[in-house]
Amino acid sequence: MSKTNPQTTKCPAEEVLKTLGGKWKVHILHLTIDGPKRFSDYMRLIDGTNKQSLSVALKELEEDSFLIKRIVNEKPLHIEYTLTERAKVVIPVLDNLHKTLTA
Repeated sequence: MSKTNPQTTKCPAEEVLKTLGGKWKVHILHLTIDGPKRFSDYMRLIDGTNKQSLSVALKELEEDSFLIKRIVNEKPLHIEYTLTERAKVVIPVLDNLHKTLTA
């Protein structure tokens, strides 16, 4: 019988937490639940954020398939962010985790 070394075995939750653990990421997902948001919406709604850290978080969420970035060809031209199906599945899990940890 082979033994698994716990030092080399990754916990599945570790990757999820690493992916969503960046600054503002979970907050961004929750703000986007009720519909598309613009960069300026996030800047207004997230206290303490700055353009650089918000840009990084949005880019990483898009790269990790949690947000869709869409250019809206209306005047003025703008960009909107919406949730992917992947994000819609993850958000209730995060909510349940929060409820468990605060109970």
